[in-house]
Amino acid sequence: MTLSTCRTGAHSIARTIQDPASQRLTWYKPPLTVLVIKKVRDVSVLQPFTQLVKWLIEEKHMVVFVEQTVMDDPLLLSNASFTMVQDRLMTFRDGKDDLTDKIDFIICLGGDGTLLYASLLFQVLLKFERFLQQSVPPVMAFHLGSLGFLTPFEFENFQEQVTNVLEGELYSLSLSQLRLALSRLRCIIVRKNEETSKSSKAPTNLLVLNEVVIDRGPSPYLSNIDLFLDGKHITSVQGDGLIVSTPTGSTAYAVAAGASMIHPSVPAIMVTPICPHSLSFRPIVVPAGVELKISVSPDSRNTSWVSFDGRNRQELLHGDSLRVTTSIYPVPSICAQDQISDWFDSLAECLHWNVRKRQKHLDELSDLTHSSSNDTLDSLDHTDHLDS
Repeated sequence: MTLSTCRTGAHSIARTIQDPASQRLTWYKPPLTVLVIKKVRDVSVLQPFTQLVKWLIEEKHMVVFVEQTVMDDPLLLSNASFTMVQDRLMTFRDGKDDLTDKIDFIICLGGDGTLLYASLLFQVLLKFERFLQQSVPPVMAFHLGSLGFLTPFEFENFQEQVTNVLEGELYSLSLSQLRLALSRLRCIIVRKNEETSKSSKAPTNLLVLNEVVIDRGPSPYLSNIDLFLDGKHITSVQGDGLIVSTPTGSTAYAVAAGASMIHPSVPAIMVTPICPHSLSFRPIVVPAGVELKISVSPDSRNTSWVSFDGRNRQELLHGDSLRVTTSIYPVPSICAQDQISDWFDSLAECLHWNVRKRQKHLDELSDLTHSSSNDTLDSLDHTDHLDS
């Protein structure tokens, strides 16, 4: 990779999480390879996608990677501009081809799902008891989807914006122009038989950008889930389930379940109950450096189900546990303006945060009151005149 991440202490102690806002990425040389991810099943994205990949290849002389399924799209294959560069594209197959050290830069075309997919492609895999480090390359996300909370760039002048990233002011990616706070959660499922035996099989080990959700699945009974923090039992969750989210995920499923919205630069983990059977069970925020353990309570009437950013859904049986910590490998998302402006603009435009009619100024009220009084007096005078 032509990218380095500076983290003090995080490489030696996995549980030590540095403030995401203090991290910095630096291009050592201009990026040469780019992965382009587009929204699927959306005809409106095909033309921008074709324009972008053609421009990257012909004008920027970059090596462009796309997913193999893109090459099989009949609508793209019938596009003359796309067929001109089709043979010059590099392809990969999700879950089969390793992108480690092959990608310098990522461009997403679509909605927030494209950014979640980019995160999914770059995981820290546990193999042979050693970690294969896969830091995520910088991501530039263009808003071509429905909501677009995490996609701050407009596609209209994509040439100028991409050039600024590749060659211009972002050659040294500064703190104010790079949203480095898109932290991820490292989630490990430890099965009962794996915990008690020396199994050579690696446990499920995934990184999520938004949230991991534990719910009751198809069962009609309440979930009964035990929650531990750094080995200490904190509470038992009785309800529909539990959401464990990053600050980035606080504006996704968590906010719909009543959680607060946390700026992505805040190092924290959110724990939000889903429809708890208790009026006093409120969402909580815990430090980013803790380890959470979630397991099905021994006296639970049913099992639970877990999903990771809406994918890889699987059952948690009695005796199984889910371990959640903050990963030291965030998703570096490039900002259109800066970390503050982008986030608050998304709150206003996508969620209509704090939208209401403005309260009238006292002078306006005085004018209205005076006008109303005069109208009333005039109306009385007119009535008296008619009576006389």
